[in-house]
Amino acid sequence: MTDRENALAILNYGTYDRVPIVHFGFWPETVQKWAQEGRIEQAIAEGYHYQSDREDAVARALGFDFGWGQSVEGTAALFPPFEKTVLETLKDGSMKVRNSSGAIVIEKPGIVCIPSEVGYTLEDRDSWERLVEPRLRWSPDRVDGAGLARLAAAKAAGKLADKPLGLWCGSLFGEIRNMLGVENSAYLQVDDQELFCEIIDRVGQLALSLVDETLNRAAGLGLTFDFGHFWEDICFKNGPLINPAVFEALVGPWYARITERLARSGISIVSLDCDGLIDSLIPTWLGNGVNTMFPIEVGTWRASIAPWRERYGRSLRGVGGVDKVVFSRGRAAVDAEIERLKPLVELGGYIPCPDHRIPPDAEWDCVAYYCERFREEF
Repeated sequence: MTDRENALAILNYGTYDRVPIVHFGFWPETVQKWAQEGRIEQAIAEGYHYQSDREDAVARALGFDFGWGQSVEGTAALFPPFEKTVLETLKDGSMKVRNSSGAIVIEKPGIVCIPSEVGYTLEDRDSWERLVEPRLRWSPDRVDGAGLARLAAAKAAGKLADKPLGLWCGSLFGEIRNMLGVENSAYLQVDDQELFCEIIDRVGQLALSLVDETLNRAAGLGLTFDFGHFWEDICFKNGPLINPAVFEALVGPWYARITERLARSGISIVSLDCDGLIDSLIPTWLGNGVNTMFPIEVGTWRASIAPWRERYGRSLRGVGGVDKVVFSRGRAAVDAEIERLKPLVELGGYIPCPDHRIPPDAEWDCVAYYCERFREEF
């Protein structure tokens, strides 16, 4: 069986030959370190980015089969995004910057981390109507027509890789969080509930339009997708960044509309990328057609598919849940992680995958050893 056949059989509780060795990409700094160590060619590290041929080259050299979440990606966000603009240079050399989402952040030279947010372009109805809403209007050029054409050409030439192919479904609240910030989004739903709902509905309708048009064009080219894929990142280590009841009432219906459209095209697996402790949002996702949790961050809260399966049964699937810190702790730590994964794989409907991009402290030999052991055990 191919990687695609095995992955889909696992997530549909069918019979499979083996569990594919799946990754979620690497930090650019990780790839640079490995190039400096002579593990890969420097040319691969130069210009490396997520979901690229360079990433595939690194993954193959380590022993991975494919990366989850690789999909045809249109644009269901700000289009065009805000141009990154330096608004002020501070005394310590830090810069106050407007980023692509319109957030005002502090960037510190030489520091690779999530920057501090100090302001936002989207603050009220006036800024919404003048500066943001025009960037969230539907247009057919949001569809990744070039990507679809490449896939169609590869299929015609018999060169389409036999890996699971996803369809990007956008973000229904994560992008809003990026534009408004956590505190401002909390205030807005009280201060101007009408505007808050309007923003959610505009983003939801945009994502639905993108999915619908992409599916229509793909069908015309003889292409099909194996899964739909959302991105959110709306939780942290203690829980969600939005009231679960508000999320269920306002955002849940848009998931339902989009997953219903996917189902009409025969797509039954729908995964969602959300970091943090996601437990209180799972009922909304699962109840509205999103059935595969990803990347199941182990973190300090020890996320695992096991308690979710106990609560929700086999309707909930998962991809992820491998504690990436073991890649910096030697082979014994990798062996222990492989043993921890065995009963989880036996549950079915679950494909292990490092729970985020592999960071710079990861040792090449440990990651390669993980792939070797995984292939032996699963």
